Amino acid sequence: MATSNPVAKLSRGDWKKAKELDEARKAGTAPAEVDEEGKDINPHIPQYIREAPWYVNSGRPSLKHQRPQPVKEKSIAEIGQWFYRGQKAGPAATKFRKGACENCGAMTHKKKDCMERPRKLGAKFTGQQIMEDEILQPDIDLGFDGKRDRWNGYDPQEHQKIVEEYGKIEEAKKQIKEKNLDAEFSDSKNAKEKGEEKGEEEEEEEVAVGAKTKGEESDSDSDEDDDKYGNEIDMPGTKFDTKQRMTVRNLRIREDTAKYLFNLAPNAPYYDPKTRSMRENPFEGRVPDPDPTKLKYAGDNFVRHTGDTVKMAQAQVFAWEATDKGTNVHLQAEPTKLQLLHRSYEDKKDVFRSDLQESILAKYGGEEHLDVPPKELILAQSENYVEYSQSGDVVKGQEKAVTKSKYDEDVLINNHTEIWASYFDLNEMKWGFACCHSMVKNSYCVGADGTSVPSLPLADMLVNPFHPEERDSRTLLEHYQQQQVKKKKKKGSAKEADDGGGDKKKKDDKLKKALEAEEKRIRDVNEMMKMDERKRPYNTLETTAMGSKEVTDEQLEAYLIKRHRADDPMAKFMDAK
Repeated sequence: MATSNPVAKLSRGDWKKAKELDEARKAGTAPAEVDEEGKDINPHIPQYIREAPWYVNSGRPSLKHQRPQPVKEKSIAEIGQWFYRGQKAGPAATKFRKGACENCGAMTHKKKDCMERPRKLGAKFTGQQIMEDEILQPDIDLGFDGKRDRWNGYDPQEHQKIVEEYGKIEEAKKQIKEKNLDAEFSDSKNAKEKGEEKGEEEEEEEVAVGAKTKGEESDSDSDEDDDKYGNEIDMPGTKFDTKQRMTVRNLRIREDTAKYLFNLAPNAPYYDPKTRSMRENPFEGRVPDPDPTKLKYAGDNFVRHTGDTVKMAQAQVFAWEATDKGTNVHLQAEPTKLQLLHRSYEDKKDVFRSDLQESILAKYGGEEHLDVPPKELILAQSENYVEYSQSGDVVKGQEKAVTKSKYDEDVLINNHTEIWASYFDLNEMKWGFACCHSMVKNSYCVGADGTSVPSLPLADMLVNPFHPEERDSRTLLEHYQQQQVKKKKKKGSAKEADDGGGDKKKKDDKLKKALEAEEKRIRDVNEMMKMDERKRPYNTLETTAMGSKEVTDEQLEAYLIKRHRADDPMAKFMDAK
């Protein structure tokens, strides 16, 4: 309900009339109320929204108090309003003005903000070469759309330059085309005049020259005829519509038999009508021993697993593995680089296998046991499928994998000519390099200078398993025992040396007993593993007065000696022995 003065109190009759008028407006039988701007007021708007507060009430029905107020509205820059770029404000002054820049004489900035070259004597003192005043940039407040308008501030006149440039290019093309047509016309006219004199061979050469000229002309007009490309395409397997600009793939030649007609049995291979593909062979089971290469159609899978498809799949797998290991290579982007890397990898892989086999045979021996006749000669038959070429080379066959070790052997680092732990210093009880007698693993080799440094008498004892001629006849245990004896002799106690020999004999006896007990334990364990789980006896812990039985040093050493090492490449020979 709207009233002209909502603060004034209405009588009963006036209030009733106003109520009836409001109901009629809501029902649509009475015209809507009009505000001061001539706009209709929706009668369904609640009264607390429709009535204005007392401090902004104008005495007339209005919804202006609900709309944004002009005082609080933020001014937004208009369309086309932008910053001035590269413009100066009028001509420069002829003399220096008070308050201007002391360097260039412009009034729009001070000396510390001047962007001109610093002068030895500024314009304040010389009064010459006074620069123009800059235009003060307006404070442009852009809205949401103005901040994101990529064309804001763009001058449309700049596009006219591009239009003119392309116009000149088209004009030059027309001139070149006219010259080519004139030259072709003159050549054809001369050919007709001299046609009777020239033979058939010369005419064929002229036709070839004319075709070449047309090819050059077509190359020059290639840019102009780009839009016309494909208008006359009519090839099997492709339908081209010049209006719709779309192609339909996998269309067969109309004379060929459809794939789904080769096999009409209920259990025939599945045919996908959407992609027009049939993956399986439709002649499978219908033709005895079918040769896929001689069939009309052998399925899409036959094409995917023949030719260079398998090699391409292997190259893709190699590219993925190389990328995971840090080598950036891609099959489609760098095919030549990938092929070279793959070839280099296969060559190094073969060399590594042969070197590993030779190193194992050189270290452990037993090469004579490998020189045995093949199974094909011994048994005169084999189940291994092998294909041979006309020259006798193996084309296809399964090769046995070469046993590898996971440890790197004979690795020379930091210019060393010998491996680490090829030298042992008995005085310092440390391992080192035999080439320079260095005891630091990451040190750089100094050559013979390191071995020429004077050292203790026992420091030059070299234990080198790779050079038998330089090896000492005594073992490390004998060296250690002699060193202990000398230390005890210095103390003047010969009795302790004798006791030490007796302790060694006792230790040897204890170690022998521990080895026998360990062998017995291993036999018992193997027999127990062969038994049924339900028939195995319960395990009991041998205890003493001090609690659980402690493991002695001899038992631990016997366990380490008899322990089965799965990573040892000669472990299987030990098991067989």
